[in-house]
Amino acid sequence: MKILCAYNANIDALYSITGPEVSAMLTSENVAEVLGKVTNPPGVINSMSDFLAGLFLCMKEGTGAEWLIHEPEIFKHLKDCFLHRSKLRMGGNMGIMANVLSEMGAELVVPNVVKPTERQLSFFSKKAIYIPGSDSYSKETSCESDEPIHFVFDFKKGEHVEFKDISFTIPRENRFIATYDIMNISLFVNPFFEEYASKHAAEMDGLLISGFHMMLENYPDGSTFMDKLDKVLGQLETWCSINNDLSIHVEFGHFTNKNMALHVFSRLSPIVGSIGMNEDELAMLTSMHEVNAAKILQMDVFSIIEAAKRSLLVSDLRKMIVHTREYVLSISRQTDLAGESQIEAMSFGVTCAGVFASTGQLHDRNKLYSMSSTLKESDFGRAQTEKFIDAISAVRFGRGAAGIYDGYQVCIIPALLSDNPISTVGLGDTVTASMFLRELELRQK
Repeated sequence: MKILCAYNANIDALYSITGPEVSAMLTSENVAEVLGKVTNPPGVINSMSDFLAGLFLCMKEGTGAEWLIHEPEIFKHLKDCFLHRSKLRMGGNMGIMANVLSEMGAELVVPNVVKPTERQLSFFSKKAIYIPGSDSYSKETSCESDEPIHFVFDFKKGEHVEFKDISFTIPRENRFIATYDIMNISLFVNPFFEEYASKHAAEMDGLLISGFHMMLENYPDGSTFMDKLDKVLGQLETWCSINNDLSIHVEFGHFTNKNMALHVFSRLSPIVGSIGMNEDELAMLTSMHEVNAAKILQMDVFSIIEAAKRSLLVSDLRKMIVHTREYVLSISRQTDLAGESQIEAMSFGVTCAGVFASTGQLHDRNKLYSMSSTLKESDFGRAQTEKFIDAISAVRFGRGAAGIYDGYQVCIIPALLSDNPISTVGLGDTVTASMFLRELELRQK
């Protein structure tokens, strides 16, 4: 399979933060100000109190989020405090997905890298990745001072935060991401990538795109997110006009602005084949599907199915994939893969993600299933799968099931969980990319 990947690749700086560290950081801040921002989250980072509010909120609720750093001085402060103690690796939805595709057996993977630096290029897979223009960059002129670095603060279940009147235990492992990324927030396209895509679109089997959640509502130059989106849609329409069979999947991402999320979803739906998201992102679209957000966040299977079905109904989207921590669900208005084949692709996705979570690495495809034998199937995911089977008499295929719900094909499979995950970052991207690759392969059989 030959696959183009756009738009966001960056460097992740992973740091496992503890409860006592957060407690210590609170001593140097106005705690009342931080708690006020926890109650009314700013969603962006212009100060250390903003940063601590986002981190505090995620740790207290056991949820994940990504906030953009708008103030360069805060980025410099985080670099000084954490970069040298962090584990650096490939980041960005697209960057992670490109590596998964390469390691899992794609023939050719071509990613958009907005500003190649020696450090960032070192994190790409060496198997099937080709980066247009990477041979033309100069080490002497490549500046790492404004590299797209995303600080990923992992936290573990059971950690305790205590400071003055504040006291809580983290209910679930997750992460808070603080991002400084000047070019990816504008969906910048490297000219070398754009030229390659235009010349070779006819030869490609698929296109994986992401990064829309990073856009700003308004930019310093007076442009808006709609201007950036219009440019991207023009590119997609051009590539599709060259190759009518190009399979396009969008990984949605966590928007901080619900109106932007709705606009992006609506504009992309008629052009792409499928959109993937987690339960938090699906809950953001409540004003469109009108399903109770709390039930979605509780991962109730029929609330998620109903929300996804209504989202398809009011848009021109053909397929949606919802990957929760406990299970993965696919819903299609037009069946492009039989239920058994869809479950096979989803099984490959959850296996890749489970092994990646438990080891922190991507492994040879042939070893995946033997390595996954030590992983535990989600009890909650299994219970929701059984609930789905019982309600609509769905057909079992391996660990998953497929059936028809109100005329839509729905497939579900429980996740594979690790008791001690190395990292929770990129699991949704890993599911998405490996599943997308396997779908392409199965369609060509």
